[in-house]
Amino acid sequence: MNPIFELSEISQKIGQLFIGGIPGPVLDENSINIIKDYHLGGIILFSRNVTDPVQLASLCKDLQRVSMENSGLPLFLAIDQEGGRVARLKEPFTQFPGNAAMGENPNSEQGALQFARTTAREMSLVGLNMNMAPVLDVAQPNMEPHLVGRCFSHEPLLVTRLGKIVINTLQQGGIMAVAKHFPGLGNADLDPHLQLPTINATYEEMESIHLPPFASAIEANVSAVMSSHAIYPALEPGMPATLSRKIITDLLRERMQFDGLIISDDLEMGAIAKERGLPEGAADAFEAGIDLLLICSNQAHLLDSIEVIRDRLLKGDIPYERLESSSERIARYKRRFLHPSKRISLKAVREYFGIQV
Repeated sequence: MNPIFELSEISQKIGQLFIGGIPGPVLDENSINIIKDYHLGGIILFSRNVTDPVQLASLCKDLQRVSMENSGLPLFLAIDQEGGRVARLKEPFTQFPGNAAMGENPNSEQGALQFARTTAREMSLVGLNMNMAPVLDVAQPNMEPHLVGRCFSHEPLLVTRLGKIVINTLQQGGIMAVAKHFPGLGNADLDPHLQLPTINATYEEMESIHLPPFASAIEANVSAVMSSHAIYPALEPGMPATLSRKIITDLLRERMQFDGLIISDDLEMGAIAKERGLPEGAADAFEAGIDLLLICSNQAHLLDSIEVIRDRLLKGDIPYERLESSSERIARYKRRFLHPSKRISLKAVREYFGIQV
């Protein structure tokens, strides 16, 4: 192979590993250049990027156009739409009370079905294709406040059942589901947005309480599983799950036989950024077996991380096969869920939400 061509191919494959953020509700010049020059795999959107459904549909349209015109590859366009307090899509998007309220409802299964069906329809309409949901953490006593209201139940069986309904229904509606936070964050004593928690669950507790909802999600062919930024001494002492080959590759990929996408939680969270730092944390996560690296805000961190992974690959510190396996998996899910020929219709968005021109 021509070495120049090979280098450009490697650069494109490295860019596909990253899902980044953009600063505002319109596509800015810097973000356009990053998508073009680095062949980014996806974009995650937050409340800062959304003002109304028509604006969001226009933004998604612009993002896909830039990517398709440049590399011919569509973008993963992701958002956190769990319902309850973690819902980036506000009214007029349909609002739901969240997982805990759903789990407490006597008609919980119907509630899960309705949430996922409506959410898939509305996300698809505006051009989004990946929901960073459902949360499959099993609620525990004295749970860290950032998770309160976001877990379906303290009963592993109910978490499993509702999670499976949400996954199946989202994906039947054309939206990739992301089960999080593997291998279970219900026992967290600290908020990983700020600090690195330790999950002091025994191996038996992990097996009987925290892992079953994820095993069920894998059976349901969930598109992606998100890693947690927490230490699990029973699985690998001293190493956050996101950076642990034992947890990501040996447990999730090999023992639990998950062949979908593995996504890191935001690598800018304190649990990784303070402890390991970026870009080294991103490269270590990729080495551990993560396919998609999430860097939600700082585009300089994203570019630095791309360079470090590229450097490690070219030096042979990371085997090329590691890049090939993630690249193949990313391409497979893009073929399955992302259809560039599907047009985003602003007229259909206005009609659905009753927006006057």
